[in-house]
Amino acid sequence: MTGKEILKKFGIYMENEPVSIYPFSPVYRIDDVVVKRTQKRPQPLVGYTTYLYKEGINVVIPVQLEMDNPQTIGNETFVVYPFITGKVYAGKDHEVYEAGKLLGKIHHLSPEENVFQLGEYDVYDFTIDEVVESVENIEKHAKQNNFELNAELLQERLTHIVSRQEELQRASLPMVMTPHDYKANNLIYTPDPYLIDPDNAVCIPRIFDLALALLLFHNEMETARDQVFTPKQWELFLKGYKEYVSLSALEVRYWERAIEHVFLDEVMWLMAEVEEDWERDSQRKLFASLLALLEDKSAYRLG
Repeated sequence: MTGKEILKKFGIYMENEPVSIYPFSPVYRIDDVVVKRTQKRPQPLVGYTTYLYKEGINVVIPVQLEMDNPQTIGNETFVVYPFITGKVYAGKDHEVYEAGKLLGKIHHLSPEENVFQLGEYDVYDFTIDEVVESVENIEKHAKQNNFELNAELLQERLTHIVSRQEELQRASLPMVMTPHDYKANNLIYTPDPYLIDPDNAVCIPRIFDLALALLLFHNEMETARDQVFTPKQWELFLKGYKEYVSLSALEVRYWERAIEHVFLDEVMWLMAEVEEDWERDSQRKLFASLLALLEDKSAYRLG
């Protein structure tokens, strides 16, 4: 289905085919709204984000329209959100600190039970074969782009992580409902950070969500550093986060394993499957810093 046809379903009529403002999926800005793809089962998401919004969280919720919003169009579901004006993340200390505060507020507001019936994280079934195939792809991309990589060491490390995933699953880590995918390119500073993409909302172990922010907060963000948080930035982010959240002893105990598991789940896929990322110097530098962090996490503790 064309972009024009999608917009028409929401009462927006275009003479020419709209151009997505995001290269990886259809996201159309039309005046003061944004039309984008969302979860196929949107009711739990809308219920959850509306709850956050009413609790004072800066997060987009569907615009009130004469027709259904969100709505399923063809095999996909689309939603119309307000377009939020402001500044993008530039890696300043106060921006990092405020981003940590916002995630802390969101986690603090999560009810103990999954009352909005969001999907629950259950990705604990990685296999050695998946690791071998992914490392082969990563090694191929690395060679094509003159990137120094110890593929044997990476495969050994990821294989070890696979062997520990069932124990992590059984650990009964505290869960939260969260927008997930919490990273800089999903925030607009108004001047406080405003979350503009909550569409990956899920119920997940709290430290998994925190680990994802550590690893990929700067991913796909041109105005950010070409690396993960510096230790100082992580300290600032965590300082803001901890104003609202007290992490448990169990979470501190499993923190490094959580980082490793999220690397396996999110970063391994990113490095193996998104070939075009390897063509950008900034992304290769980010990959290098991610690999370095995987080997030495000592500067990124929970305090």
